[in-house]
Amino acid sequence: MAIDVRIPTILRTYTDGEKAVTGEGETIAALFLDLESRHAGIRDRLVDGGELRRFVNVYLNDEDVRFLDGIATKLADGDSVTILPAVAGGA
Repeated sequence: MAIDVRIPTILRTYTDGEKAVTGEGETIAALFLDLESRHAGIRDRLVDGGELRRFVNVYLNDEDVRFLDGIATKLADGDSVTILPAVAGGA
């Protein structure tokens, strides 16, 4: 099973500058463990205490996983996962 994962600029130091990597896993959580095995340190930037970090957004085929099953969201071969840092701001 191959999952395409888009990596935001801020996390590309963990992927040797790659904008996208391929991973495997039956769920988002398993995918993050797989990514960690090849890109040490990346999982800690995404997950805290078994949940997505507050300022990290993860999309499965353009659907926010927080509105699905969070990191327990099931994956299928050919899915696309996008990791985005949350943007906050104001004056």
